[in-house]
Amino acid sequence: MITSPGNAKIKEAVRLRQRAKARREADAFITEGVRMFLEAPLSRIREVYLSDTFSRSLKGREGAVREKLDMLRYETVSDEVFQKISDTCSPQGILCVLQAYHYELEELLKGEAPLLLILEDIQDPGNLGTMLRTGEGAGIDGVILSGTVDPYNPKTIRGTMGSVYRVPFYIAEDLPDTIRRLRERGICVYAAHLQGGRLYDDCDYTRGSAFLIGNEGNGLRRETAKLADLYIKIPMAGAVESLNAGTAAAILTYEAARQRRNAG
Repeated sequence: MITSPGNAKIKEAVRLRQRAKARREADAFITEGVRMFLEAPLSRIREVYLSDTFSRSLKGREGAVREKLDMLRYETVSDEVFQKISDTCSPQGILCVLQAYHYELEELLKGEAPLLLILEDIQDPGNLGTMLRTGEGAGIDGVILSGTVDPYNPKTIRGTMGSVYRVPFYIAEDLPDTIRRLRERGICVYAAHLQGGRLYDDCDYTRGSAFLIGNEGNGLRRETAKLADLYIKIPMAGAVESLNAGTAAAILTYEAARQRRNAG
């Protein structure tokens, strides 16, 4: 059992939890909790850590966690050390280090009519995680990220509730060029914008579609909004000017899902 926070593996796990640069250098990220462990692809798991209390609770028991652990090597650490590597106030007692994902744009464009989210400058890790999770629920084919918070931030990972394992995401170094490539594939790019000329539910999303969603406070950059084929808006009642970015993404992607379900 590891009992010292000065242990090299523990120090590395702490670095992965705290720093995006460390995650990039190690090409790895951390997930926590029973569900995230059970859904994690075996081929991606590098290391597993169990708290002493959690490890003791598994003794003599059968189940999915025990079965998966038997296929892996893992380390037991003292509860105090586990708390140091955990990102939660009340950790469940199981944490994994996983190999990072790397997607090419073409992997998001495999279907006949891809449905995508393009997220620019999203800075709240919980928001980003929620959008990945909501996107999976709506059946999107992938997410394009530009200038966003690190997708492997522990709060983002927690917000995805496992969707990070299944929803492809492409980090666009050159967003205008990426949007040009989408257009070449016949994908219509819609900007959720206060100056939208058409209501969001008055467009046809059964063909290839991509929704541009901007920063939580400032929306889309002006130069990015100009790249869209069409501005759309979600009508607001009362004195509300706009919706949370994650809420807007959910409304748009589920409207596209509804249209495609009815068309099918």
